[in-house]
Amino acid sequence: MSMILSQEIIRTCKMRLLSMKQELLNRARTSRMEFAQNDKNSGDEIDQAVAQLTENSLLASQERIRVQLFEIEMALSRIQAGQFGFCEETGEQIEEQRLLAIPYTRLSIEGAELRESLSTRFATP
Repeated sequence: MSMILSQEIIRTCKMRLLSMKQELLNRARTSRMEFAQNDKNSGDEIDQAVAQLTENSLLASQERIRVQLFEIEMALSRIQAGQFGFCEETGEQIEEQRLLAIPYTRLSIEGAELRESLSTRFATP
């Protein structure tokens, strides 16, 4: 592994991040529009319960999308700042294959294992 990521890898990751961002924004917009079309105040108790469950599902989905968008934006800002591809835990360069698979990752495999080890060690039963 080289000590500095190639511009090609960075460019590929940036394109993937922008594509992922657009896909997530489209998915959020579509699900909001579909949900808005549902009449939540009509029907019997079962229909209203189903509408409530659908709303809860939408809110959970929107939260996951929001978190992913945040991670993508942070990765894009790291690219802009020239700090992309370095593990927050170890400071070492993140593996190129890992960046290509998960371009918004902030941890190398070693860093992820270290964090997981620490979180399981200090987790409350």
